[in-house]
Amino acid sequence: MTDERTAEENGIRATYDETETERVLTFERSGADGAESGKTAVIAQNIEGYAMLKVRPSADGDELERYYGFDMALDHVGELLGVSPHDLPVPEAAGDMGM
Repeated sequence: MTDERTAEENGIRATYDETETERVLTFERSGADGAESGKTAVIAQNIEGYAMLKVRPSADGDELERYYGFDMALDHVGELLGVSPHDLPVPEAAGDMGM
């Protein structure tokens, strides 16, 4: 099932959530195409939505890099998951992330 906070394509599920301090977009690769399953990557931004985007291996993982642009953060997520960034589904609620 997909709604404005979830999207699923190409064996990847994206889920958008908000915590008290952050907007969090989590990508999970299922491995249905024979690839390694269970890979995750996260893009996080402060709750106000104006700070740089942080890329992490998981929601509570250490920050790997920061980006101003959503496209650049998606490129990094694609590298972490071993897929093209064009194959990453983006839920409607997360479409305005980035500066």
